[in-house]
Amino acid sequence: MASKITSAPAQKVSALKPSPKPKALSLHIGLNAVSPAAYGGWDGPLAACEFDANDMAALAKTKGIKPTVLLTKKGTRAAVLSGLRAAAKALKAGDFFLLTYSGHGGQVGDINGDEPDHQDETWCLFDGQLIDDELYLELSRFAAGVRVLVLSDSCHSGSVTRDFPPPPPPPGQRIKLMPVDVARRVYAEHKDFYDQLQINVLRETAKATTDPDAALALVGAASHAVALVGVFKPAVLLISGCQDNQTSMDGDHNGAFTGQLLKIWNGGAFAGNYASFHARIRAGLPPTQSPNLFVLGSSAATAAFVAQKPFTI
Repeated sequence: MASKITSAPAQKVSALKPSPKPKALSLHIGLNAVSPAAYGGWDGPLAACEFDANDMAALAKTKGIKPTVLLTKKGTRAAVLSGLRAAAKALKAGDFFLLTYSGHGGQVGDINGDEPDHQDETWCLFDGQLIDDELYLELSRFAAGVRVLVLSDSCHSGSVTRDFPPPPPPPGQRIKLMPVDVARRVYAEHKDFYDQLQINVLRETAKATTDPDAALALVGAASHAVALVGVFKPAVLLISGCQDNQTSMDGDHNGAFTGQLLKIWNGGAFAGNYASFHARIRAGLPPTQSPNLFVLGSSAATAAFVAQKPFTI
């Protein structure tokens, strides 16, 4: 009797699902003026900051990055914080976030004693300043593995504003720095508000060992900036507009830093990594303005980030 032959059941072949494409978002802030009501009557006129924000947003679009643009009156504290928090919530490991700022840098009194010059650096938003402590806290909310690129075309130097006045700008250019007398007046008039912002950050970071001033201080290359200590989850690359003893210049169409960045990028023809990108930008600016580059996060993650072509998703 012939035996019945049964075939072995076919093995199921599971198709490998392609890895999801990283998500990329950006936030571009450009302020040609601030509200006099929030700055003691000073309106901080500039000319090129809105152009900077729009041009960086256009660059982002060419790379498949979804941009949000906040210009002058829309560049409020609430709008900027909301944009940062929305991005931090939406992005996960492998994703990319680009943050650009063009406008005045300022200062408020440091109440926690972590600044050697007793001043906290700020970005001058339309209806009030964003303190460096706050920006650090917002950056720390991003998930591990997220790449964050911050480009700051402004002044953030305690030594410049506190120890000696900046040199006069070249013809046709304006300094992106809130005058020291205005900074003092604004802080005096709104002291309780800015002190409370710092207290709120201290409460949220009380268990952390990281210096909450270092992130934005490094963005602006503030003097006496200290290295971050402890775990910083995202990989952050920060390129500033100038050194701590210099000032970033405004122009007619672009700020000096942003204009040189766009020139070197050359519509995407630039083929190097972030380190060479920074070096080329710096080489093209006058000796009075030399951009800084810093990284925050694990050494492996930041090294991999710096090795990428700029704006790679």
